[in-house]
Amino acid sequence: MDGIIPVVEKKDFLRWFLKEFTLKKRECSWLLNYLMSDDDLMENVHFVEEAERCPKALIMSTNDVHTVPFCFHKYQQVTMDAEKAFHDIRMNPEEAIYIQLHFSGAKHNPNYIAVLEDNPYVPENEDLIAKQKKLAEAFLERSVQSFEEKELLRRIDEALDARDKETFLTLSQQLQHLRQHSD
Repeated sequence: MDGIIPVVEKKDFLRWFLKEFTLKKRECSWLLNYLMSDDDLMENVHFVEEAERCPKALIMSTNDVHTVPFCFHKYQQVTMDAEKAFHDIRMNPEEAIYIQLHFSGAKHNPNYIAVLEDNPYVPENEDLIAKQKKLAEAFLERSVQSFEEKELLRRIDEALDARDKETFLTLSQQLQHLRQHSD
């Protein structure tokens, strides 16, 4: 599910898909055929999951699933009008187009999986990222505390060497306070 998918493979997949399935909106078939007619456009086509997170996305459904027939996302704008999507693609051929297809068995279909790419706009695993962030914060907190403790111990040693009882007592209290709040 990553790497660059050759244009030939994308076109072969779309030909197979259009032969095997009927899209809920016939304009979607026209749109896919238009994309296949231009290799430069196909270079910018990426089949992904969670396409709605991408800056420019086409989401299409076949008759055999219960999802929205067609949706075009461009940044925070959303439309169900395939003509607007066609116009945008025609006017901006250099922009990447992320396509998500909803059809029966899509998640297990080897033809679809072969052209499916990782969505660069979706973190690999949001839960994992959150856990890693917590671990990093805890590590940073322990590191700062360890540094502060070492610094206090160094300053306590200096106070002892200088026979500075007042500074020694103040720093000892700070060290004790730091250790109590670290548990």
